[in-house]
Parts: sequence; structure tokens; C-alpha cells
Amino acid sequence: MISDLVVIGGGASGFMGAITAISNGLRSVVILESTSKVLEKVRISGGGRCNLTNSCCEISNLVNNYPRGEKQLIGLFNRFSTMEAFDWFQKKGLSLKVEQDGRVFPCSDSSDDVIKCLTSVAKKSGVKIFTNSHVKQIRIIKEGFNLLVKGNNSFDTKNILICTGGHPSGRRLAKSLGHSIIQPVPSLFSFSTSEKHLRSCSGITLDVQVNLTVNKKKYAENGPILITHKGFSGPVILRLSAFSARNLHANKYNGELRINWLCMDENKVRSRLDYYKFVYGKKLLFNNKPFKNLPRSLWKCILLSLKIDGKLKWAEISKYEKESMVRCLTRNTYLINSRGPYGEEFVTAGGVSLNEINFKTMESKICKGLFFAGEVIDIDGVTGGFNFQHCWTSGWVAGKSIDLK
Repeated sequence: MISDLVVIGGGASGFMGAITAISNGLRSVVILESTSKVLEKVRISGGGRCNLTNSCCEISNLVNNYPRGEKQLIGLFNRFSTMEAFDWFQKKGLSLKVEQDGRVFPCSDSSDDVIKCLTSVAKKSGVKIFTNSHVKQIRIIKEGFNLLVKGNNSFDTKNILICTGGHPSGRRLAKSLGHSIIQPVPSLFSFSTSEKHLRSCSGITLDVQVNLTVNKKKYAENGPILITHKGFSGPVILRLSAFSARNLHANKYNGELRINWLCMDENKVRSRLDYYKFVYGKKLLFNNKPFKNLPRSLWKCILLSLKIDGKLKWAEISKYEKESMVRCLTRNTYLINSRGPYGEEFVTAGGVSLNEINFKTMESKICKGLFFAGEVIDIDGVTGGFNFQHCWTSGWVAGKSIDLK
């Protein structure tokens, strides 16, 4: 028997594509998952809570969260965006909530409920799911495709939807069918630095202005930054890592990170220091910090990095010391020397070339009957539910587009 559709990959986009396709009239839809469990990335995402989308609904703002694929996603999101994904899951019985930062989670705070929702809907719809079914080879036959699966199993199908995420198997299969692959590199990771003074501030989070320079190209972001034992992490760093992923990789993860710890311009900082020198002249610098939102440990860390005497009083600071403090507070520069721990979602920048996919249908321009969805394509987003949203959207569009008439 020949299937109408075989989905390679039992992840987010694979399940959305399979469910949508069979709901759209296809009679026989099969999901082949190479591992022993489906939806594993869904299970571990968000610390086990699963941040499955975002409340950002203005498409022009939404696409700004994708370092690669912004243009292609405009058309896709006009068909199935964050609001449609939210409604889709709610109608399938999964209660959702929106947190203050816009991230969307199941009300239960359990990714298991997202998995139960998707697997239950798939099985009720008639989708057949096979685990431990690694696809070794695809051959083009008269009726469509023949898939050789681990254990010498074989599947014939009229259409294929490749949804293997960042795993190299899907890229290998796409390449065997004539597609070009943009070499994947890591995205969403922390930065490491050899700056030792910061270690005493490990665990501190601040809202700051950050600039990153790599290969003379500049990237700028505002947002929460986390000081770690080895360097920097937090939302603003992960966003910077995503947008600079290729440049950082090409430069062996060396760059220059400039931080404005106060989100203030130099003149305002200078005036504040002058005020403290005038009013608190007899007080020690180390015991009297002039900026309320600056943690005491970071204030001391900055003074130590400038080699300022711990017994120095405000009235005793020189013009040179004051200007050094202004510079450190508003544009302190740290040399990034390596990539820190990889983000838990293991997002990559790279995949099947965007030029070889019809984004009205998600069908290959090279091989008729071959479709793609999810991270196997050269599209990736920042943290906040945006990568899953791309999976739901591309899977839905692909599932809607497979027409056997």
C-alpha cells in the first residue's frame, strides 16, 4: 500500500504537518521518528514547561525575531501566526496562558501536556506513528517515493514532508534529492570571557544596553543580561548570539562586547559622580554607590577593575579616575573568547536553502512531492517561543498544501 504522505521526523513541525494534512483530506499519513520517543525537543524546552509560542501578533514585529528567514515568514505568518497557533491548541483542549514577557505556556506548566495534546489529536485523526524508524535512503519511483528505513523496512508514499529539525539526517536526505544545504552553525548560546573581576558578580541580572562587534560588524540590543561564572548569558545575549551566529562562527567566537551598565549617557553619569563628590566627599567610594539600580557587588567589581584604592574617599578622586569610572559604567568593553554553553533548545542557523523552497506551499522547487517544515530549513528565531511558532506555521502550511486531486 502506498501512503499519501510520510512525515520524516516526529517533532513539533512534523506533528502539525501530519495532523493538518490528514484533517485536510489525506487518507493515509505516517510519521517516522528515528528515536524511541516523539516530541523530545518539546519535552525539554522551557525547562520542561514548553514555551510553545509568543503573544506578539503584529507580523511586522514578529518577523524581527528571526535572524534568518524574515522575508519568507511574512507570507507564512499572514496565513498562520501566533494567534492562530494559540487558538489551535486551545480548541484541541490545551489550556494556555500568557506571561508578562509575552511567552505562552500551557496553564499546567508541563510540556507533557503539550505532547499529550499533539499525540492524542494525531492518533484520533488516524495518523500512524512509528518510532525507531530512521530513514536511511529515499528513492524516486513512478508513484512518488520509496523510503528505506532502519531494519530493512520500506515505505512507499506519494509525498514526503521532511521535519527533522537540526539533526543532520534530514539535511543529508534533502541533499540526496538535489537540495543545497547552508552549513549549520550554533545559535542561541552564552558568551565566555577571561575577565576575572566579574566572577564575584555571578548570578546578577540587569537590564542593560549591549553592543557586540564581530569582524567589524556591529550588533546592538537592550534587555536583561545575566553575569555568569564564565561570562554573560540572559535574553539579550542569546538574541545577540542568534543574529551574529555566522560572524561569530567565522571569527572562532571572538568578539568585543560593550556594555552600558546604567542605560544612561555619559553626561548624566558624570553629573551624578560630581554630585556624590560634592555631597558625600568624606564617604568611602566602596561603601557609597551613586546608582541605585547598580548592584553593590558590581559597583565594587568596577572599582577593583580600575585599581581604585579601597580607602579612597569621594572628595579624593581625580579627574582621570572619574572619567575612567564614566567609561566603565557606560561603555565597558569585554573580550569574548569562546562560545559558552549551548542553549537547551539546540537551535542551529543553517539548513535547506530558502531559494529552493516555494514558501506558498513549503514544497521543494527541485523535487515535486517533497515538502519541508521546521528547523531543517535555514530559518531560526530567538528565544521566547519563536522557533516553535515557525514549526507550527510551516508545518500547517505544508499540511494544507498537499493536495492529491
